[in-house]
Amino acid sequence: MLKSVRRTLAVIFCLGVTWLFVDVTDVAHEHLGWMAKLQFLPSVMSVNIISIAIVLALTLLLGRIYCSIICPLGVFQDVVAWLGKSKFFRKNKRGRFANKYTHSAPKKWLRLAVLSLFIIMLLAGFNAGMVLLAPYSAYGRMVTAFIQPIYIGINNLLALWSETQDNYLFGPEELHHTPAILFVVAGVTALVLGILAFMHGRTYCNTICPVGTVLGYLAKLSFFKMRVNEEKCIKCGLCEKNCKAACIKVEKGNPVRIDYSRCVTCGDCQTVCSKGALKLAPARIGRKASSPASDLSRRSFLSIAGTAVAAAALEAQEKTTDGGLAAIEEKVVPERKTPLTPPGSLSAKNLQQHCTACQLCIANCPNNVLRPSRRLESFMQPEMQYDKGYCRPECTRCSSVCPAGAIRPIEKDDKLFIQIGHAVWVKENCIPLTDGKTCGNCAKHCPAGAIQMVPVDKSYKQDPDSGQWMDASGNRVNERDILMIPVVNAEECIGCGACENLCPARPFSAIYVEGHEIHKEV
Repeated sequence: MLKSVRRTLAVIFCLGVTWLFVDVTDVAHEHLGWMAKLQFLPSVMSVNIISIAIVLALTLLLGRIYCSIICPLGVFQDVVAWLGKSKFFRKNKRGRFANKYTHSAPKKWLRLAVLSLFIIMLLAGFNAGMVLLAPYSAYGRMVTAFIQPIYIGINNLLALWSETQDNYLFGPEELHHTPAILFVVAGVTALVLGILAFMHGRTYCNTICPVGTVLGYLAKLSFFKMRVNEEKCIKCGLCEKNCKAACIKVEKGNPVRIDYSRCVTCGDCQTVCSKGALKLAPARIGRKASSPASDLSRRSFLSIAGTAVAAAALEAQEKTTDGGLAAIEEKVVPERKTPLTPPGSLSAKNLQQHCTACQLCIANCPNNVLRPSRRLESFMQPEMQYDKGYCRPECTRCSSVCPAGAIRPIEKDDKLFIQIGHAVWVKENCIPLTDGKTCGNCAKHCPAGAIQMVPVDKSYKQDPDSGQWMDASGNRVNERDILMIPVVNAEECIGCGACENLCPARPFSAIYVEGHEIHKEV
């Protein structure tokens, strides 16, 4: 019963979190956004007291149940470990399919060393190494890089089919631009974790993962533990051979020992025990861990496990779609002295200190603006680029999905007054000066009204009352006949990038946005 319930909840959580990363609409976050908030490291980074309390309470009650149900990377390892143990892959010389697990001594020095290094990097703000160790972030990178493109591709095929049937049940979605750095990091992560899980089960969880180490030491104090009835146990060793956490040691003549700091309460050992010697049972005062104890009832376990899914859904924002001019030639991303960070992140420093680089905001950006950073100090954290789209003032998607508090929730009405950067005009690239043709695209699409067009020829004047343009002789002139260039009011510009993205100059835009270290209101 324990294993069945645990597996069911694990599948629900894993599919739910995966949907959060692949879905480009607001449907997933409207109903399941709380699953991201419940992840332990993002909860700590955002100081989400409720989520932290739920995880700690579950751990002190049932041990590391978080690692086998709520953590999607833990479920991913279980699936790979199950494949590695399947009949298709595992076969011994006699034609029998062998169990591959065996007890291994706990590597306390390695676990504490990695945890200490993780905490030091966290406190020092060196997220480049920290994000590579974070389990939820690792899973997010893999899903964003490999599963989301497949999901969007299938959706678009169904959209084409729906169009032929005149029902429009599915709508087409734009395939996000996935940088090569994300593919490389996600690919290496998937390869390393996949090999470890395939060959040895939960090696990563019990030796490297900092979240697993913290919860593992708390799990030693848990009220319910997997306990052995020595009177029923025949020392067959099946529990040890089927423990993917390698935490059970069976020796003839000695009591069965379980390392509760590594046990993830998966129930595999209980399932294979033909004598019913293993039970998830409460602690008994004055009894040893191996003493017989009563089983945890179905009703109480379901009640406890159900605590993990008791949270409120987040408010979703209205979906937006990208648009603009068709690119004849790919734009070249400008070198910015100060990188752009999303509205709601407050500052580059705040983003670096709180972001876990889970890629959830990047995967959910409907305008294809957010990209993983390549810079060491903010490695894999979101940065804004405007070669594929711009940050639309009505879109607050990234702020609504961030589980770590790195991008604070903002209202649509407030976003138009948050300045994340300012536009800079590049005279050498501007079409009116290079080709002698009128343009004004930047001013036309500026949502903040921060760009004005002024005549190249300073002899033209505009009547303040009628707005009519006059030449040096006082004759009226049609505005379309005057060659004009843009002038940026840096105090009013919010840095949304509409001007940079929609500038027809190729490959370098004639206007680009320079970021601000600290955001301010205009």
